Parts: sequence; C-alpha cells; structure tokens
Amino acid sequence: MVLRRFSPFVTLLSLVMVASASAQTAEPAITFRSGVELVSVTAVVRDKKGRVVRSLTPKDFVVVDGGQPRKIVSLHADETAPASIAFLVDGSGSMRVGTSLDSSKTICNWLLTTLDQKRDDAALFTFDTRLIKLRDFTGSIDHVRSGLNELEQFGATSIYDAIAGASAIVAERARNRRAVIVLTDGSDNASSYTPQEVAWIASTIDVPVYVFAVGGIPTPDDPEVNVVLTQTSPLAELARATGGDFFVANSPALAVSGITRLVDELRHQYLIAFEPSSTRGLRKIEIRTQKTNLRVSSRKWYTSGSGE
Repeated sequence: MVLRRFSPFVTLLSLVMVASASAQTAEPAITFRSGVELVSVTAVVRDKKGRVVRSLTPKDFVVVDGGQPRKIVSLHADETAPASIAFLVDGSGSMRVGTSLDSSKTICNWLLTTLDQKRDDAALFTFDTRLIKLRDFTGSIDHVRSGLNELEQFGATSIYDAIAGASAIVAERARNRRAVIVLTDGSDNASSYTPQEVAWIASTIDVPVYVFAVGGIPTPDDPEVNVVLTQTSPLAELARATGGDFFVANSPALAVSGITRLVDELRHQYLIAFEPSSTRGLRKIEIRTQKTNLRVSSRKWYTSGSGE
C-alpha cells in the first residue's frame, strides 16, 4: 500500500498552479486556446422529470460570471469519451458501525461494472486522517475491485482533506470526463479544510465530486448507528458546488437510484468553453439554459488568469 499523508499546504502545492493567494486554488486542468486562454466547464442538463437532455447547442446556454455574461466559444458532447474515476472509501473507525463498509463495497462493485476497460480507468483510495492509495489508475477493473478487500476501518476522519487530495490527483488525468466518488457515513472530526474550501479546490480544477452517504438511521433500540447525511448537509453542498451530486444510499433501492443517476451523468456531459474574466482570482460562475424548464449541474467556481 502506498500511504499519502496530507495537509492543506501539501495538497494545494500538488495542484496544477496556485492562482489566488487568498483562495489557494488552481487553474482548471482542461483549457482551449483561441487567442486567449479559455475556461472549460462540464455540465449536465436535466428536465423537470430528471431526464438527461442531450440535444442542446451553444445558443441554448448562458454563462454568467460575477453577474456578467461570457461568450461561449465552443460546446462539445461526446458519449464515448474516456473517463477517469477515483473511488474514495471512508476507512475511519465509524465505518465499522452497521453496514456502512459492506454497502460501500457493493456500490463500488456496481459502478466498476459500468466502466469500459478499453477506454476508462479507475483508482481506489481510502482515508482516515491519511489519504491511502490502494490502487493507482488502471484500466484493469478487476485489479481495482480486488483492492476493496484491503479496506480497513480505524482512527479519526479527515473526509474534507481526503476529497481535496483525491481531487488534485484526478485533476492530473487528461480526460474529458473525470470524477471523485466518495463513500462515507459523513463523520468528520479531523479535517484542516472546511467544506467550502474543498468545494473551491475541486471546482476550480473541474473535478466533480459525487457522494454516497451510506450511514444508517438511528433508532431507540440502536442509538449508536450513525445519522445519515441529509440533502442540505455541508458535504451535499460541497458535492453540488463542484458539479457533482449527493445521494443518500442507506438502502439497496436508494443506492441503485444514485448509481443510475451518476452513470447517466458521466456518459452525457457537455463540455463548454468560454472566455474568462480579465480580473485575476477566484470567480463564481453560473451555467444555465435559455429554457426555464431545464436545470444545469456544473461547477460553481473557476480561477481566472491575467487575460493575456
């Protein structure tokens, strides 16, 4: 096993480029050139019934940067583009409670079966107060799957620090589609980062974070079972700020629903490139469509350069 100890400073230095002293975030990993450096954003569009919308054109989208519209230079959608997926499984002591660990393994196995070994790759990480690499990125799905048998549970939890570290590693993958998939009961008692700081980091390097909350619901007869995370928890808000999502997965039916939605999103993303602001630093953006009945999921931040 390869062990990675991480801290706010080490993790940030591992990102592609430090661009804002106040925010300590990195330049987006995927860029285009058209006279100026462009920003790329992956986006998923759904209708009111939750169905993915696949037929939109650049004129259907609006990019708002600090309240100002930005010119969309290109839009690309490729269902066959390769994916790089990092599985990040909570290895802290609290995961021994109930069925949290078994549920995490099952969800990982299901998701691994959806990958194409000829074009996709995956990695497996676990964490307590360390980020531990069990399997490096590989197209051998069976090799990644075998790493699930090496998961252990002990110690405190630094979930936000682990997400930051894993996102930085995934950002190095030169793929159109990439994601960090987190499986956790949500207990964090040792992170140096706050949820918002991690959202900035993952968002500005365009790495969506998807969280499966596997904790159980406490009952009077079993008060030690972990309280499952809610849709309004800081971890849920973090996931959505990166363009990812949050799934309560404390039952087989809920887990299947989350897996189905996640796979649908990974296979049906738009890649939007736009001209950035000339003002350096962390910028808040919103991607939306001209059609009010459609909802867009995308990252909420990017880091602008000099505008040269």
